[in-house]
Amino acid sequence: MKTCIIAGGMLEKEFALRFIQEQKFDIVLAADRGLEFCSEEGIRPTYILGDFDSLREGVLDKYREEKSIPIREFNPVKDNTDMDLALQQAIILGSSEIYILGGTGGRLDHFFSTVQNLKKAWLKQIPAYLVDSRNLITLPCEKSFVIDREKQHGNYVSFMPLEEKVTGLTLEGFKYPLDHYTLTNDSGGLGVSNEIVEEQGRVSYEDGILLMIQSKD
Repeated sequence: MKTCIIAGGMLEKEFALRFIQEQKFDIVLAADRGLEFCSEEGIRPTYILGDFDSLREGVLDKYREEKSIPIREFNPVKDNTDMDLALQQAIILGSSEIYILGGTGGRLDHFFSTVQNLKKAWLKQIPAYLVDSRNLITLPCEKSFVIDREKQHGNYVSFMPLEEKVTGLTLEGFKYPLDHYTLTNDSGGLGVSNEIVEEQGRVSYEDGILLMIQSKD
């Protein structure tokens, strides 16, 4: 099942609405202030959760009264972010792919936490993507994959380790190729702003957790 988490960060209306329409999601999970966007734009969530401490007053009331959409409400004093809870719930609901809108922009602490939380899906071998109009961020589950140049999200592709290092990284069809390279977290931006110069970019690695960002200016 294909799941979209709508969170409370930066939501670019035109992009988000087009993306939701094109992707045809099976589950729409509204996380905290993401419910405001759903309410304003006529998007009917299939699941609602959060501590709702940043939600405009009155928005949640109509869903409580309706009683047809499951709502999980958490105490604001907790050990998890709403995004962490949303990712966990998406996994519990049996998602086979997870896309996050509204997970960028705003506070950098929340953004970095969301990037780290992508590991929860990666450990379950569930592809998860943090998306906005300029960026697509993911931890590829496969150790070998291709990127179609015509379908990529922007013109640039960057690679970096989520943790200490990624070993055996090979890039073919790129402007800056690599051959079984060990990419460390102190590589000084070596993997940033690469470009695909053939019809496809071919990526493989041996070990570690690879962070990939497709982006445009």
